[in-house]
Amino acid sequence: MSGERTGSASDVTQREFVGGQRLFGRYTLVRILGKGGMGIVWLAHDEELERDVALKFLPDLIIHDAAVLSDLKRETRRCLELTHKNIVRIYDFVHDERSGCISMEYIDGDTLSNLRCDKERKVFETAELTDWMSQLCDALDYAHNYAHVIHRDLKPANLMVNQRGELKVSDFGIARSLGDSMSVITMAGGKSGTLSYMSPQQLEGERGTHLDDIYSLGASLYELLTSKPPFYAGNIDRQIREKIPPSMTERRKEFEIEAEPIPAVWEGWVAACLAKDPRRRPQSVTEIARQLEMPSPEVRPPAMRSFFPRSKKRVLVLALASLCLLALGGWYLGVFRPARPKAGAVAPVSTATAIPEKSIAVLPFENLSEEKANAYFADGIQDEILTKLAGIGDLKVISRSSAAKYKSKPEDLKTVARELGVASVLEGSVQKAGDRVRVNAQLLDARIDTHLWAKSYDRDLKDVFAVESEVAQEIADTLRAKLSPSQSSALAAAPTRDTEAYDLFLKGEYQERQAESTENEELFDRAEIFYRQALAQDPSFALAYARLAYSRLNRHWFIKRLNSAQLEDVKSNIDRALAIAPESPEAYLALGVFHYWGHRDYDSALRALDRAIELQPSNFDSRTFRAAIYRRRGEWRRSLAEFERALELNPRDSSGPTELGNTYLALRRWSEAERALTRALALDPHNLNAAFHLGVTYVNSTGDIGRARRAWEGVPESKTQVSPYAILISQMVGESIYLDVFERHFADALTALDVPPTETAEGRLNQLRARVGIQVIASQNGAAKPECEEARVLLEGEAAERPPELRTSLSDLAWVYVCLGRNGDALRLAREAAESLPIEKDAVFGLNFLAGLAQIEAHTGRSEEAVKILRQLLTIPAGEQISIARLKIDPVWDPIRNNPGFQKLLSEPEPATVYK
Repeated sequence: MSGERTGSASDVTQREFVGGQRLFGRYTLVRILGKGGMGIVWLAHDEELERDVALKFLPDLIIHDAAVLSDLKRETRRCLELTHKNIVRIYDFVHDERSGCISMEYIDGDTLSNLRCDKERKVFETAELTDWMSQLCDALDYAHNYAHVIHRDLKPANLMVNQRGELKVSDFGIARSLGDSMSVITMAGGKSGTLSYMSPQQLEGERGTHLDDIYSLGASLYELLTSKPPFYAGNIDRQIREKIPPSMTERRKEFEIEAEPIPAVWEGWVAACLAKDPRRRPQSVTEIARQLEMPSPEVRPPAMRSFFPRSKKRVLVLALASLCLLALGGWYLGVFRPARPKAGAVAPVSTATAIPEKSIAVLPFENLSEEKANAYFADGIQDEILTKLAGIGDLKVISRSSAAKYKSKPEDLKTVARELGVASVLEGSVQKAGDRVRVNAQLLDARIDTHLWAKSYDRDLKDVFAVESEVAQEIADTLRAKLSPSQSSALAAAPTRDTEAYDLFLKGEYQERQAESTENEELFDRAEIFYRQALAQDPSFALAYARLAYSRLNRHWFIKRLNSAQLEDVKSNIDRALAIAPESPEAYLALGVFHYWGHRDYDSALRALDRAIELQPSNFDSRTFRAAIYRRRGEWRRSLAEFERALELNPRDSSGPTELGNTYLALRRWSEAERALTRALALDPHNLNAAFHLGVTYVNSTGDIGRARRAWEGVPESKTQVSPYAILISQMVGESIYLDVFERHFADALTALDVPPTETAEGRLNQLRARVGIQVIASQNGAAKPECEEARVLLEGEAAERPPELRTSLSDLAWVYVCLGRNGDALRLAREAAESLPIEKDAVFGLNFLAGLAQIEAHTGRSEEAVKILRQLLTIPAGEQISIARLKIDPVWDPIRNNPGFQKLLSEPEPATVYK
């Protein structure tokens, strides 16, 4: 390529490419869909994924500017998170030294702008728009509140309707980024958005919020119902700022449009959207949907195709080919130029919710000590200050795990604040040398990157507790947070007066955090050693007792079960902590987890966690445990609300959206499950839990095996992890390998397991029960008998050694008995498991045992009983285990597939999931 940069972008791309050409090793160009000032859009076939896509080619000016190209890449990656069915998907960003393009979903339809012009009176009626408005509100609610993206150029030309009558919102972020990039290169000015649909705040160049989209939504509907936007001639800028547009009815009269009367509720909400003051607009699209009495996403019927008259169907089919060339060109190539925030972050906190003034994130403290091993000490100072602040009810305090994603002094503080949803951040550094410690701290208003307060503390090590309290108090005073007397006391309190004990405790905390993130038993051992050494140094160290108990409960749940005597020892440590410090939130958290994980005593656990949250309102862990317990008790709505609140406190950790997604999956709210789990994987591509449940979501919602396979891509951990409560075949095998089973590729599934087992008996057992499960489904019981016998010996040996309350975790022994033809023993075990943990006692694991019982009954000749259980499961939150789509493809049900009751089940619509 020469250094010349003359000619338009469309001229360049048009003369370079021809139909049939293969680009970037995977795309075959088909034809041009449209062209404009920002380049050309081609219809292409993605040979790798075997689907048609639209390729939007970038101007040469962008390809040759490395910095701008990098920014556009990051913005495109952010748009990959938009996975709503009513939003045009962005697939990829590809480029080489000569050219680059954005691959996106190809839409076979037309824009609402063009469809309006095709109308006889050039306007829609409200009845024609209701379904599309409902879908549009869904899409915007998702973008604002889940993907945390603002459109900034909403208009009829960016709203498409495909041949199935489904609305698709286009140009989230990409056209905006292109406009910004070209403005940077050419030094061009301009405001973001398209003038006639811009809010007064956009005109003034203010920071964008979701309320700008709501204004544009009103302006778009105004045009669709009257043929023109609210202001369309003369000095539009001034009119948007100062003038009130006529009502839509008055505008129709002005244009002599004879049509059905516009309902007063539509007039009212469109006028409200167009309010000059954003505080007077509807504050969310869900508020608009409620005003129009639209159905919720869960009960809304599929999009209707009634807009296209039957008499015009053949004409439409012929016309769409030519219409889409023009329509898609205008849609894909539309450009607007907002002030673009710096990209590179995944899913910031919703701008739809105002950021509280009294909100803070404590960023990681920099370790300035000469000994880098003192990093644990800097972490500990940060953590203690954060913990003190979390106890102030008047403050929103972001959790440590989310704040830990950022370095101590980030270059782009505004982006950090937006992503964490806070108004202020605390930065700091710690330098420890011998018995001296220096702590530097500065509080900043992150929204405008200005200092609010800064101070240095150069003290003896024994005074470090006073420093932590003083910093927390300074922050509370600066942010004008109200403190109750008990909160003031907690702020001033020191966990111990023994600096050596405190040092040992901080080392234990450091090891505990590493252990939790890796589930490494050796690290848990190290943490316990440090905690015990701290307690030996100071037997009155209540916080160390509480954290020791919590650490042991973590290991109990994730690594190795404690016996009854060991659990009682854990309880004694909690009792000691509460005896020393009756108002310790950490002790109440440990007590709640003890009742939950130790004994499934959910009532006692909730009482303890309620108290922990009273004492420390911003404690993410306490809220997450409370949400999980609500879920176990079958209080699904309360669980969702609490998970949402926990996510606000921990927005950058993938565990929050994972738990939300898992809950939506159980409720068969498929799109919301996909949305949350996709967000979790964007935050942490190695999140095995999220990948597992995303794959299950794709299978159980639509039976899409291909998408489920792709959900596992990039997840390096073992895909054959077995639940401790595995009785469902898919859980025994591992959901990823089970994808081969769905397709009845039994040999492939067995080959995937044909690897040397680990050196432990547990590793060999996991391999055995997975292989047994596959062979039973494949009706290869005879060939499997040697492995069945080996598994039987191991499982029966474990059952004999375990106390009765833990024997349900060996319920997969039932499948070994099926393999060996011992149907009576198999049924007995499956029933015992279902009775020992019914769904009334545990609405999560209880479902596994009930579904497992149905599978065992299906394989032991009890078809009617199996179908009866399946009917029950289809009406309750068992979306992870059972759905109509899954029943249709899962070979585990082959023994009853020809049963009339089962066939009737498959022929009926999936019933609504009932939950409270």
